[in-house]
Amino acid sequence: MFQAAGPKVRIDRLLWSLLAMWCVAAPAVAATSLLFIGNSFTFGWGSPVRFYRSATVTDLNGEGIGGVPALFKAFTEQAGLDWDVALETHPGVGLDWHLENRAPLLASRPWDHVTMAGYSTLDPKLPGDSALLVRSAGALSALLRTRNPKVDIRLEATFPRADQVYAPGGHWLGQSVGAMVRDVRAGYDAAAKSDPAISAVLPVGEAWLRAIDAGVADPNPYDGIAAGQLDLWTHDHYHASTAGYYLKALVVFGHFTGRDPRSLGEGECAAFELGLSPRQALSLQMAAAEQLLASGVHFEPSSSGQPPANATAAQRCRPAQG
Repeated sequence: MFQAAGPKVRIDRLLWSLLAMWCVAAPAVAATSLLFIGNSFTFGWGSPVRFYRSATVTDLNGEGIGGVPALFKAFTEQAGLDWDVALETHPGVGLDWHLENRAPLLASRPWDHVTMAGYSTLDPKLPGDSALLVRSAGALSALLRTRNPKVDIRLEATFPRADQVYAPGGHWLGQSVGAMVRDVRAGYDAAAKSDPAISAVLPVGEAWLRAIDAGVADPNPYDGIAAGQLDLWTHDHYHASTAGYYLKALVVFGHFTGRDPRSLGEGECAAFELGLSPRQALSLQMAAAEQLLASGVHFEPSSSGQPPANATAAQRCRPAQG
């Protein structure tokens, strides 16, 4: 027989209703935001990375790009981190182009972190000259700080171009991949030194050089790729291959999160989806980790060292949340 609820039951129901309302009304903890500013080296030209998992990141230009930012996002999700990742990219340009053409878009939000990559030779008209990069990085830094004075701004010393080292007309012809890496890094160091608000330079090019020196990757795609080695460049020997972009994304991941790239393990899902073997994924993770450590990055103790022995087999990344 049905009986009316007593006073205690009604009070309990009221308390649960209030608790439910509080949970709905309570503000969610905001994800940490990271904006990528760059060019084709950021959006992954010449590889499947270009449109990879584009639904997981925000392309401010609305072009459906996933690129290196989407790889970074996949790594953070596997590490149990909550990052809100956005990108603003355009092919064949330096930081000056973004300042002149995308300033309102870049200043549309108070970003927590920003990573910026300029033109591959520092200056398209004056290869090896860092003056334009220094001016543009400082001006972009000032723009970003109008929305968030405490924004963490870092620069990416871009990866080398094989065509600039081995092909006729290349600025570093007759030198070496290492020479280009060192010259580009010096340009980014000059830009960072000129503006105290720029906190660091990411050693992307140096990670490529480390992979080459370790025998993980072939140094010269023009004379064929040695057995068992990776080609970090795509078919034009200018842009990166899937492996090259993967290595770049690992450096960004370790630098910003403080997590050891090796903790992702050989079963890392983005590598699996993009066709890298477990051995290749792990060798690239090791190159990134070793370069970050050599550059003074300190990993969180819980993520340091080799991947766990009980790591799961490679499988697809979890679906993007709509």
